[in-house]
Amino acid sequence: MFVLVASFAVAQFGRRGLYQRRAAYATLADFDGGFQFCRVVFRQSPGGDGAGWNVDWPRADENLSIRLSELSRVSVSMDVGHNPKPLLVRLSDPVLTHCPFIMMTEPGGAYLDEAEAKGLREYLLRGGFLWADDFWGEDAWDNWELMLRKALPSGAYPIVDVPLDHPVFHQVLPVPGFPQIPGIGYWDGRDGTSERGRSTATPHLRAILDDRGRVMVLMTFNTDFGDSYERESENPEYFSQFSVPGYAFGINVIVYAMTH
Repeated sequence: MFVLVASFAVAQFGRRGLYQRRAAYATLADFDGGFQFCRVVFRQSPGGDGAGWNVDWPRADENLSIRLSELSRVSVSMDVGHNPKPLLVRLSDPVLTHCPFIMMTEPGGAYLDEAEAKGLREYLLRGGFLWADDFWGEDAWDNWELMLRKALPSGAYPIVDVPLDHPVFHQVLPVPGFPQIPGIGYWDGRDGTSERGRSTATPHLRAILDDRGRVMVLMTFNTDFGDSYERESENPEYFSQFSVPGYAFGINVIVYAMTH
């Protein structure tokens, strides 16, 4: 783990600034064969709990893509300025099938209509992978599960807890435990990691599997991996305590998604 920390730290403070990214939906012409981080754009549910699809965008998408290129053998798509090229996608858009990996941030506030639910279901059953991250508390969970069940009914697709011996904990880099990562604005600078006190004190890693046991949907609940990517350069202690394990887990997840 020391080598991992050092390799991250070498690049941390000399990082180039990324240009301002324009929000635009992906088209077929945007896919060039390398890995591109695909973020799902969704509408807000009136009864949901979340700040929207664009929390942590675009820096989390860019930073995780850069770390993936540095610490794995995955070929990450870069532009002429050597910046990664993450994409924005809608669940109802056919281009979704070109993304081996998609991510939703703060899905506790998401609303999916029937077309979006159908698109998500078809994408997952064809071999796609969804990571839902950064939602806290039972209200957020209940709203997310309600939306998710439009695509994957509970009878056929139960939600299970992911054990520590699963490949996502050691696919590329060792992750000895499942971390609770607070948004940097909620961190007390010491040991406090729950964003909502005792009610969200325990982080959970949950999943839905296909009929072969492959993870289709990975859910990181009561934890915020996205902030560990977006805010990596703002505080050395936050970086060391949360970004290092956050990146290790995120790289494992992406490589798992692309190889299973």
